[in-house]
Amino acid sequence: MDIRLLDTGSAPGDVNMGVDEAILRAVADGRSPPTLRFYRWSPPCVTIGYFQSMEAEVDLEACRAAGVGAVRRLTGGGAVFHDAEVTYSVVVPEGGPLSPPDILESYRRVCAGLLEGLAALGVEAAFSPINDIAVGGKKVSGNAQTRKSGCLLQHGTVLLAVDPERMFSLLKVPSEKLKGKLIEGAKARVTSLGAILGREVGYEETVRALAAGFARAWQRSPSLPEGIALAPGALSERESEEARGLAAGRFSDPAWNMRR
Repeated sequence: MDIRLLDTGSAPGDVNMGVDEAILRAVADGRSPPTLRFYRWSPPCVTIGYFQSMEAEVDLEACRAAGVGAVRRLTGGGAVFHDAEVTYSVVVPEGGPLSPPDILESYRRVCAGLLEGLAALGVEAAFSPINDIAVGGKKVSGNAQTRKSGCLLQHGTVLLAVDPERMFSLLKVPSEKLKGKLIEGAKARVTSLGAILGREVGYEETVRALAAGFARAWQRSPSLPEGIALAPGALSERESEEARGLAAGRFSDPAWNMRR
């Protein structure tokens, strides 16, 4: 099985979420092959999980003042601040080798590529159920997924750097005292490639390593007996058009972002 490999570069949050859904629709309809996509965020953005309340979780006034976007994801989980990171998404039909019915096993199979890619960078990481990648007990990657229209969509991050103070300046917390505790807790639980390797780690370097890691992991995994190859590609014209429409018509719409 071939999986299309994309690097769509930087985009605002509404566009990034629109592209993920446009790919999901195309794979579900059989118009596009299963896809692994890398991307980043410009400007930085806070995303909230599908079941969260934007009003309860995000300080929208602080985001506007800082030039930071805010958008609801299709996937569940908690609020995430996207800035210095590599983000990926995987879209595959349900029932295939990467999307078994067992949720934990599907996370394990997809995240195997992250582990291989991090190893290529000199980072010894481990899968931390149900959906994290950790180094020395600290999270360096968080992941989330949904199953929709007969497909699995999983996306996640690999942190290049982390700034808990900035993150919590954009999220709502009950008090300044609690904010301080949350910041210290994040410093104790979360790390980044820059902190692990003691140097600045760039987007392009990390994408190259992760793409190679996904290819190696998926080609030789005993869970994937037929093997999977990555084939560099591009968004179709229809996917690009649908992504723009979804960005404007859903992911920038208060009816979607403020729905809970």
